Amino acid sequence: MVSLGKIDLNLFLVLEAIFNEGSITRASKTLNLTQPAVSHALARLRGLLDDPLFTREGNRMVPTPLTRQLIGPVTTALRGMSGALAELDGFDPGTSRKHFRIGMRHTVEPAVLPALAKQIHDKAPGVEISTLNHDRDQLRSAFASGEIDVVIDIRMPPVPNIRFRRLYGGKLVVAVRKDHPVLRERWDLDAYLKCDHISASSRRAAVGYEDHVLQEAGKQRRISVHCQNQWTACRLAAASDLIFTMPERFVESSSAPFGNIILPFPLPLPSIYLYLYWHATTEADPATRWLREKIVGLYGEEA
Repeated sequence: MVSLGKIDLNLFLVLEAIFNEGSITRASKTLNLTQPAVSHALARLRGLLDDPLFTREGNRMVPTPLTRQLIGPVTTALRGMSGALAELDGFDPGTSRKHFRIGMRHTVEPAVLPALAKQIHDKAPGVEISTLNHDRDQLRSAFASGEIDVVIDIRMPPVPNIRFRRLYGGKLVVAVRKDHPVLRERWDLDAYLKCDHISASSRRAAVGYEDHVLQEAGKQRRISVHCQNQWTACRLAAASDLIFTMPERFVESSSAPFGNIILPFPLPLPSIYLYLYWHATTEADPATRWLREKIVGLYGEEA
């Protein structure tokens, strides 16, 4: 059994950096250390734990099963200590060089990122942000490993130690091209079902929320084209008689540039909300709290 007292805790910083970066070279830049120093630290930890910890596959350092087992608790502990130390000095957005990683799907990004990036740049010009496509089934491990700081997504099942807050919502609407024949008749469920439809999803066998609603009403729409993102779907709708059902919050970013006419979804539906998620260990972290406040300020329910 390895005693914690025999291990330099800085070695775990090296372990985390290599895990996150997948490279000793990039980890050395992240840690502001020389590459030999990082390699030496890894060699020390390998000897103490009697495990290679990483194996090289091409240009990438691939974690061993032991590393994957350790990285969650290690990152949680390091974040806890970092947050406690950060509390001593606070967070100064005007001078910070913090790099925030925000999980969001490509459908959410065009509706959320422009205004958020502008506000962060205006208030914290030295702060860097990256958006990442997160795996909803691996949310806990993504937070624990430090891969993401916060996530903006639809409502997901509860996960231990994951906090969340509801952001703004909106109803489903239907985008059709101007001069579409359907605009010359009464807009109702029959008119909606008479049209050919576009479905937009990165998942191969995705069934939209609207399809579940239609099924409950004993109806089914005819999907003629499946594509991977909403911008493509809106462009296709503008150039054809196909119609596209989408959340109204994405109309400005995805449909408005093509001049589509927006019609209400022909069945009554409750609003569909986005949610902000973060890990419990970052609850009091000044930097992450500042980021959450910016997101809520822009996209909270009162925004």
